[in-house]
Amino acid sequence: MSLTRFTIRQIEAFVAVAEARGISAAAGRLGLTAQAVSQLVAELEGHLGFRVFDRTTRSVTLTTAGRDYLNAAETVLRHVQAAESVAADIRNRASGIVRVGAPLVLAATALPSAVLAHRATRPKVSVRIHDVPVDGLVEAVAGGDVEIAIGPDRAVGDDVLRVPLFDSPWVLWCSPAHPLAARTRLVWRDLHGHALVSAGRDHERSVAQMMLTQPEDSRVMPVEIVDNVTTALGAAAQGLAATLAPAYVSAIAMSMGLVMRRVREPETIRKVCLYRRANRPLSPAAEGVAEHLAAWLPGWADALPRPPDA
Repeated sequence: MSLTRFTIRQIEAFVAVAEARGISAAAGRLGLTAQAVSQLVAELEGHLGFRVFDRTTRSVTLTTAGRDYLNAAETVLRHVQAAESVAADIRNRASGIVRVGAPLVLAATALPSAVLAHRATRPKVSVRIHDVPVDGLVEAVAGGDVEIAIGPDRAVGDDVLRVPLFDSPWVLWCSPAHPLAARTRLVWRDLHGHALVSAGRDHERSVAQMMLTQPEDSRVMPVEIVDNVTTALGAAAQGLAATLAPAYVSAIAMSMGLVMRRVREPETIRKVCLYRRANRPLSPAAEGVAEHLAAWLPGWADALPRPPDA
């Protein structure tokens, strides 16, 4: 028997005739002519090397060999139908595994909510969130560690595409008892002389860049650098120092009792972007997740608390 000539259509015709107990009834079910169904069954019998039906002018009945073969034929059709269902899910972005990278705060706050919203319409898509340091976002996408990344604006090469999502101002986070908490409007000069803690080299560089245009007496530098923004926020909550971080960390910062104060002249804005491969297409599931995040995250950012003078 040559499997290359053994068609699913022939199996489908055989099972339909067996279930309908007649060629005409099976033809109506399959949307074919009775002659076409009879031809398919005859072709199948030729490949199998035995008859599956006894035919008379009045009836079509399974032969003993046909009865023995029917269960295997039905199993083939179930597997084919399952394969078609999986293919449809993939085409419709309804199935698959997608890895999304993000720095700690976004991975802990925005992404779980975004994944939950996506799951409501695509329950078979498994989105796996990976904690990725800010400095490693672009490399994680370029190297294939994740399909998509969400995070602060970083330089990219030809192999990674950057899509801006939303802007978030850098703000001062401090305890309500901090001297600067009583001020609703701050300029950079006001921070001079106050202890600041910075979270990671990314924050340190960001603070330094903010200071480039400031007069010497207005410049501020962190007195301590810690690895994670949550550590910096924790230090600020205990009154050990204040910290500068984007406003989108509010979900964590406010749970620690911190208040935010906008710093102006100039105001510094952090842009959050979506990163994806530029030189290879995403899987259908990943493409769907990327489109969902691009549409969902700006609304999430708009709903966040704003500084008092916003």
